[in-house]
Amino acid sequence: MVTGWFTGEDDGFRLLGTCCSACGSVFFPREDVFCRNPGCGGGELREVPLSRRGRVWSYTDARYRPPSPYVSDPELPWEPYALIAVELAAERLVVLGQGVPGVTVAELAVGMEVEVVPGVLHEDAETTWTTWHWRPTGVTA
Repeated sequence: MVTGWFTGEDDGFRLLGTCCSACGSVFFPREDVFCRNPGCGGGELREVPLSRRGRVWSYTDARYRPPSPYVSDPELPWEPYALIAVELAAERLVVLGQGVPGVTVAELAVGMEVEVVPGVLHEDAETTWTTWHWRPTGVTA
């Protein structure tokens, strides 16, 4: 989906953020130009892998097809999906993402542990757009 936002495969899959050397603030999406912390005078930003697990902070379902630039085939029926905001305690930030296919809001709860896994946003004959999904721990689908 966006180059530099994640790396790895399977159990090595991680979201990538950046950390300010001056104040320790962590950013996702990554920041490569300046520290976004208004109380910081700025420091060097280094890439850091984010925690693979977090807890559901909030969630909802996407029951409509988003407008462009979202990529989807308008000829195919729309498949609703869960949209999950996950708090990464170690980084003190919340990351939004889709739930893995098949997981519905009826199966989610605030505080539930989830893990980040690779997912497919869209694919056609020439390209597969990779993204991240949140999966409740203990679910193998």
